[in-house]
Amino acid sequence: MIRIRLRRTGKKGYPLYRVVVANSPDRRDGRFIETLGSYDPHQDPPRVTIDAERAREWLSKGAQPSEAAEKILVRAGVLERKPPVVKKKAARPAASAESAE
Repeated sequence: MIRIRLRRTGKKGYPLYRVVVANSPDRRDGRFIETLGSYDPHQDPPRVTIDAERAREWLSKGAQPSEAAEKILVRAGVLERKPPVVKKKAARPAASAESAE
């Protein structure tokens, strides 16, 4: 499966990330197919640089973003924010008068 995920670069204690397209069995900082952009969490606000056209192309081909990459793609405007999942409570059967006795 093809994934869009983050690849850690930078110095020890000062991480910078590249947004890359990679096969899911490959290691985090291992082999990748293409670099889509970068993410610097130390800027205020965090700086995101993404090639939106290439990212949309990979998403249309079926690439699945990791959770962190998905948040960055939303921040860059490539993906739309997913609506929050609301769990419905299971309806309990009404207590009947017979069982109350």
